[in-house]
Amino acid sequence: MNKDITRSFKPFLQPKEVYKGGKNIPPSNKKIYKLSSNENPLGASPKAVRAAKAILDKVDLYPDQTDIRLREALTADFNNEITADQFITGNSGSEVIDMLLRAFVREGDEVIFSNPCFLPYAVFSRWYGSKQIDVPLKAPNYELDVEGILNAITAKTKVIFLTTPNNPTGTYIPKLVLDEFFKRVPKSILVVIDEVYRHFADAEDYVTALHYVKQGYSVIGLNSFSKTYGLAGLRIGYGYTTATIANYLRLIHKPFLLPITSIEAAIGALNDHEFISETVKTVKEGRKMIADTFEELNIKYWPSQANFFIIEPPFPEMEFTDKMMQEGIMVRPVTQFGAPGKVRISIGNKEANLALIKALENIKTRD
Repeated sequence: MNKDITRSFKPFLQPKEVYKGGKNIPPSNKKIYKLSSNENPLGASPKAVRAAKAILDKVDLYPDQTDIRLREALTADFNNEITADQFITGNSGSEVIDMLLRAFVREGDEVIFSNPCFLPYAVFSRWYGSKQIDVPLKAPNYELDVEGILNAITAKTKVIFLTTPNNPTGTYIPKLVLDEFFKRVPKSILVVIDEVYRHFADAEDYVTALHYVKQGYSVIGLNSFSKTYGLAGLRIGYGYTTATIANYLRLIHKPFLLPITSIEAAIGALNDHEFISETVKTVKEGRKMIADTFEELNIKYWPSQANFFIIEPPFPEMEFTDKMMQEGIMVRPVTQFGAPGKVRISIGNKEANLALIKALENIKTRD
């Protein structure tokens, strides 16, 4: 007797909130500046582009069976402070998130995150039947609620997501706070530190996952080539952790996983030190200029350690977004990220930043 196939659908895969990426620039007769997706303000690493183009005549061949060449390049990029077997790579940082959840989470387990944050933490963990535990960042400054997270831990907690600098708030977790957290969190729980914006952080007490990986904690530092290196379209990311955890994750790392163009571009990008420095310089200079504008126009914003700002706009967020689009500036409402009423604005190159400032001045004048 035939049965309705839908009876075999997993209940936790029923339609719910899904992650929606930022929109692309729509067709227009006027110049549109896309400041909605935190992309690199200078484009892509020239060395990465050259490396990708150079391999195009070999796309009929399978790529490297493993990611060892990229992992060795990452080891050099980290000044040999950790070894190649401590890295895990994937088609974007998002896929690395998916891999670690697939490896560590079973149906009924619990995953902790802190809104406002990157929506895939919740969406992806739901795919594996886990229970999502939201311990919100503390108002008004979006600080990590360490006690709240520790109190939320149960025997079913398998993964905790921390983000520094955080998307969409731009805030970071000070070293003393992380030190205290790691002293008290059970080592049986995997702590994910999403640090994809780490190159832009310059706070004296900012710290990456490397400090804790080297001490042997159950932690993985999550990174992407989409931001600093400008390779968002190639979808490549990586994480680093203890050798024990990385070797376990590699058990579900598919052969030929990374496209040949992505491998070559990523290795090229890691060696493009001039481009990396210019990107960071551009972001930091733009960050100061835009923050000064927010102050002058009395627009509420939160100090950022990333390549974007979160603001409380002078109009309802959708109205503000529409007004900015009319001025030729794409920005992104972040209610979906757990920050209702707020808008995220990426830092662009000098031309884009000046256009942003003019747009803000125009809509404030009409207010």
